[in-house]
Amino acid sequence: MNEHLVFMLQLVITGIAVGGVYSLMALGFVLIFKASSVVNFGPGELVLFGAYVAWATILNMKLPLYVALPLTLGVAILLGIVIERGVLRPLIGEPLISVIMVTFGFASVIRGFLNMTWGSDTRPFPVLFSQQPFHLGPVPVSPVHLWSFVGTLALLTAFTLFFRLSLTGMAMRATADNQQVALSLGVSVKWIFALSWCIATVVSTLGGIILGSVRGGVDFSLADLGLKVFPVVILGGLDSVAGAIIGGVLIGVLENLSGGYLDPILGGGVKEVAPFVVLVMILMVRPYGFFGKREIERV
Repeated sequence: MNEHLVFMLQLVITGIAVGGVYSLMALGFVLIFKASSVVNFGPGELVLFGAYVAWATILNMKLPLYVALPLTLGVAILLGIVIERGVLRPLIGEPLISVIMVTFGFASVIRGFLNMTWGSDTRPFPVLFSQQPFHLGPVPVSPVHLWSFVGTLALLTAFTLFFRLSLTGMAMRATADNQQVALSLGVSVKWIFALSWCIATVVSTLGGIILGSVRGGVDFSLADLGLKVFPVVILGGLDSVAGAIIGGVLIGVLENLSGGYLDPILGGGVKEVAPFVVLVMILMVRPYGFFGKREIERV
């Protein structure tokens, strides 16, 4: 096979793997927006928090993985409860800009707490997968990218089944569609808000663990990767779960192709900028994204 084609396929496969992680993080963003209409401006810090807690439990506290991972997810759930109950619930009924600024502020608090606790140095992340690459036909693939994609796909499938088949998932969908109708059916909307934040912090934590494994280390640049959530959700639509999944994969592939082909020509930096260029272009053409719900106001 032509080596240029092999190179392109390798970029696409890696992009799909990383894009799956973006989809996972975007899922949490969409859930919060659908359930409570809150735009969370701290997704990167949630990813950073999860990655640092995982590093602390696995390498710092020397806990086995089967203990460290549930403990990390438990801390993530606790963080979600603190954010929703202690920070956002008192702001119910307040102007939207107040809620947005609070999410900004809480993201800064998380970043500052992590900096004070563990510092900003790069921390080596435990090697969870084999380092020996294998081949899909003629295309060499890193095991960490393959298993990251498999794990992300399994999680996305599990969450999709949860939303469609479980009573709690149906209650979340009902709350997202119409809070007043959900209340009339006996759904505790406040509990759904809290559950949405807990799921968001859990998926962000899992995204941080996967990204830490892919990068082989944890530092504050992970928060910048969390910002890729915004072009993902704008591309897919702010209120679309399917859009978050598809948008994440598309952004991951676009990012990798830009880095592989344009970075060497333009001297670097294109990979980081490309998703946000696409974000601006989408907003100009389709402000609601490809799968978002178009709101029509009659006057």
